[in-house]
Amino acid sequence: MRRHITRWLLALVLLGITNAARAEMVEVAPGVTVTKKTFPARMDEQPFYGFSEKTPEQQKTDADFLAASDEMGSREAVSAAAIERGWAHMDRGDLSEAAKRFNQAWLLAPERSEIYQGFAVITAARFGDLEYAEELFKIALRQPKPRRTLKADYGRLLLKAKRPAEAKTILEEGVRDAPEFADGWVSLGLARLQTDDAAGACAAAGEANKLKLSRGAMIDLVLLKRQGACP
Repeated sequence: MRRHITRWLLALVLLGITNAARAEMVEVAPGVTVTKKTFPARMDEQPFYGFSEKTPEQQKTDADFLAASDEMGSREAVSAAAIERGWAHMDRGDLSEAAKRFNQAWLLAPERSEIYQGFAVITAARFGDLEYAEELFKIALRQPKPRRTLKADYGRLLLKAKRPAEAKTILEEGVRDAPEFADGWVSLGLARLQTDDAAGACAAAGEANKLKLSRGAMIDLVLLKRQGACP
């Protein structure tokens, strides 16, 4: 009986390994593939429209949108505008609308780094899938025209994943890329604090204090100062 149970458990483990190995990959831009993942939300509120098969009506809507963008002169320019609208919605905490704008940008110029960064932030913040978010961040790092806050956002994800040493390394680069981004300094302070660098943490807190903070960063800064015993 015990031998039978052991074989059954081994079969389940092997089945799990096989299924993981068969995770479907989808090309979302020339030379760019991602894991096919869906989340409990409307298709246009998920990364890559949730990989849904669109109806003829939806396909026509997409075609009309692309044609209208061409008439405006440049898909690249319309994509850039959609991306900025996406980040504006993100700043207001409206992740649903942000995803819609990033999906539009993806239709227009799927190779742009900022699209993958936006999808990564939404995946982590709304759906709580840190592993998939990291996959998207790594793609964003390889793609053209990265946003200056990319490494700060990626480092924040690594902090959430309880990997402060890795977070610290990339956040040090992040504050060099975007020294005016207060949230990046706060995240760096937390990473330094969690890697036993209290003095460095307080120095980062001091830099953040000089800049405009998001609501979340304000809360984290208070925590950082308290835990680091910063003056």
